[in-house]
Amino acid sequence: MNNFAVIGLGQFGIAIAKTLASRGAEVLAIDKNYDVVEEIKDEVAHAIQLDTTDYKGLLAQNITEMDAVVVAIGDDFESLLLTIVVLQDLGVKRIMGRAANEQQKVILQKIGVTEIISPEATIGQSVAEQLLQPNIHSYLPLPDDYEIVEISTPHKVANQGLKEVGLRDKYDLNLITIKRSQQKIKEGHSVLEEHIIGVPKANTILYATDVLILMGKKDDVNRFIDLNS
Repeated sequence: MNNFAVIGLGQFGIAIAKTLASRGAEVLAIDKNYDVVEEIKDEVAHAIQLDTTDYKGLLAQNITEMDAVVVAIGDDFESLLLTIVVLQDLGVKRIMGRAANEQQKVILQKIGVTEIISPEATIGQSVAEQLLQPNIHSYLPLPDDYEIVEISTPHKVANQGLKEVGLRDKYDLNLITIKRSQQKIKEGHSVLEEHIIGVPKANTILYATDVLILMGKKDDVNRFIDLNS
């Protein structure tokens, strides 16, 4: 079992802790605010109230035995820095730190943090992409101008086979998988459920209600959407 600690239980930290726990990891959630610790205590293995700038306090939590520690403090950058320095002094093998802006990112890099999370920047990019391309549901930037996106099936390719659409040949795009909605009856009511169809085949039909999960360069994604919407 993987063991992780998440320090700082704002919305971002709570989302990380809950997701890790839901995937079977043993999670230690830490915050100095008693109320947020109480809020999450039933959803993770351990939740404690602690000032994480306290060397002895962190050491008492066996923090050095964690596979990784995520420092997600968002409202007090000084506390985030001091917490990371304590974790470094304790010899924690993997530390991920949160940076709200480029200046904070530079500071974290200068104290030796190599894994930096910038949720505000990522969310900002995602929102901008969705505004520019309403077909885009979600967006994950990758190095070298590549991205993974979820898009609604463009109008002009709906009800066509994957081979006919020619995603690779015409647009240099890879279709990772498809989210497909299906009507199900639950407790006497018709509900719409979304399922992954697995690895698409050449004869897979793209329906208008499908969500396509694509990987490729940003310009190629935009070209595919623009030419077929």
